[in-house]
Amino acid sequence: MLGPGRPMEIIVTDLTRFANEDVVCMAGIDRASGECIRPLPYLEYNLCRRLGLLPGAVLVGGFARRSVARPHTEDRHWQGRRAYRGWCGGQQFKSVLESTESRSVEEGFSTSLEPGQKYFPLDTPPPVSIITLSVSPLRFRIVPDLTKPGRIRAIFSDRSGREFHHVSITDLGFYDYTRAHLRTHELARLNHFVHTQEQLYLRLGLSREHHAPDGRAGYWLQVNGIYTFPSYLKQVRSYEPAANHAP
Repeated sequence: MLGPGRPMEIIVTDLTRFANEDVVCMAGIDRASGECIRPLPYLEYNLCRRLGLLPGAVLVGGFARRSVARPHTEDRHWQGRRAYRGWCGGQQFKSVLESTESRSVEEGFSTSLEPGQKYFPLDTPPPVSIITLSVSPLRFRIVPDLTKPGRIRAIFSDRSGREFHHVSITDLGFYDYTRAHLRTHELARLNHFVHTQEQLYLRLGLSREHHAPDGRAGYWLQVNGIYTFPSYLKQVRSYEPAANHAP
């Protein structure tokens, strides 16, 4: 059942791709409550491109709560009209990430993981499906997906020292850019840029229920958003219209 919707002003923090490239998953943080919201139904990719919808955009609308099981408790349905209110600005976008950050994957999802594990089993779903993770820029690297040509993955360590290898990157900006420029020197350039930044925040999400060919079933980790400060690559994204970016 759907609960009553209330007007919210959300700052977009996640724009992620699917295997179905016609749609995009969006999530954001409600300015008033700090609550993470994932609006449904998903947005059309062409609409996002036409609106220039990017992280840092501010959207206003009503959202009705869904009765959903863990971990996708952020799901809401659009209600009534929705409006685009421009940009929040780079400093406020950074503040939103800082206010929601976790030091480790286990802390953020409030659930333990076995060593080397990149998914939460069906019988132990976390209470949430999206977190913000603060990561040392030097402990993050983008690598090609050797099993799926044209895709990219991430290797990183959280601040507890735990390492995660070959986590799928679903960040729409990085996905679109690397699909057109996936060459060794381009990935080296991206990694060098990240490593020269002072701060790195990842929006880390969980897939919908997935059954792997080897019999594992659960909710897989994926990198929904990659945000560097004080600068960012304008070819990949913009979370401030005339902000600090690398040429």
